[in-house]
Amino acid sequence: MQQQVFAPKHFFGYGSLVNRATHTYPNAAQASLAGWRRTWVHTPVRPLAFLSVEPDPNTTIQGLIAHVPNGDWAALDAREHGYNRHLAEARLSCNTPHPIQVYAVPQTQTDNTAHPILLSYIDVVVQGFLREFGAKGAEDFFATTTGWHAPIINDRNAPQYPRAQRLTDAETAVVDAGLSNLGATLMT
Repeated sequence: MQQQVFAPKHFFGYGSLVNRATHTYPNAAQASLAGWRRTWVHTPVRPLAFLSVEPDPNTTIQGLIAHVPNGDWAALDAREHGYNRHLAEARLSCNTPHPIQVYAVPQTQTDNTAHPILLSYIDVVVQGFLREFGAKGAEDFFATTTGWHAPIINDRNAPQYPRAQRLTDAETAVVDAGLSNLGATLMT
């Protein structure tokens, strides 16, 4: 008898996928993922930094899980170009375990000055956390993410990030304060 491989029908979004304005995946739900942390990574695949995750037994991150309609991962895989999917288990807000796929960048470079982070990307991610988890969620995003020593391109007036969103003044203030608290370097 051939053994069947179980494939989850949901993904865990921990960055821009937390912002529901960047996708149309139905029935997204708040969840947490233990044993992983977010990090800004730098690869030869793209000229800019990616937000990824890496194993960390001491960290739990918040995000959203959503169903992939008809098990068709092609569109999400295309969006997450440069990432690999990994099996993991997220917990829904009711603490129920749920099998998921999580995307992570497979290899990184050490020279992060050649791969800056877009401020418009950070804006999208923080806006999602504010809308889903409030001010505490945005604070936790900054605290559970590493790699902030990369330069940040201030592209807010002419966003380069393909899924850029307009932030309110209050949302912008949260982003700016979070980056200031980290001592992040903004480039113009």
